[in-house]
Amino acid sequence: MASGREGLMPVAIVTGASKGFGRAVARDLAASGWNLVIDARHADPLGEVAAELRDAGAAVSAHAGDVADAAHRRALVAAAATSGSLELLVNNASALGVSPLVGLAAYPLDELRRVYEVNALAPLALIQDAWDLLRSSTGTVVSVTSDASVEAYAGWGGYGSSKAALDQLVRVLGAEEPEMRFYAFDPGDMRTDMHQAAYPGEDISDRPWPEAVVPALNRLLASGAPSGRYRRDEWGAP
Repeated sequence: MASGREGLMPVAIVTGASKGFGRAVARDLAASGWNLVIDARHADPLGEVAAELRDAGAAVSAHAGDVADAAHRRALVAAAATSGSLELLVNNASALGVSPLVGLAAYPLDELRRVYEVNALAPLALIQDAWDLLRSSTGTVVSVTSDASVEAYAGWGGYGSSKAALDQLVRVLGAEEPEMRFYAFDPGDMRTDMHQAAYPGEDISDRPWPEAVVPALNRLLASGAPSGRYRRDEWGAP
């Protein structure tokens, strides 16, 4: 990954960083010397992660809020602009939607709008807000997607279709700006709160912890691969 332009420290924005895959990515970036701007909806768990990373020596700017809120997104970008050179944006924050899962025939449309707002529109809006910073560093954008965006799973119509929209946004951005890198990264099933919420009461201990998936993302980032959609298993252990 880049080391910062003109002597500036490299900065990454990671959304949804208070738990799960976002937290694992933030920890890994902090250990690699990145300055971080992180967010999550709930202040207390976000603050705990920020304190942990600062104790380890990382420079962290933490902002509690909703990625669907325009003022919150602008605050994230403003913090990145004063922290160094914005070279990585990780759109990880996501909304599952109705839990337990329901079929599309009964899916509440207000909830579906919320899922699309968080999973597709907010990532694009954050890219737009950070566009000048990302272009000046020839930065990279990672948007976390799901196999539900390409497979038809009963009950996953809301979440999956929103991620399918995100996948297409990533593809088009890559075509429009070939000098930059836009990745839709599918981490596969993981042992996270969101996955547990999709299957309340079920044992999901056979899924890997998010920390076990981060090396695959790192290999993608280090590869210089062209923009596109990639699965975890394409970047597994050599």
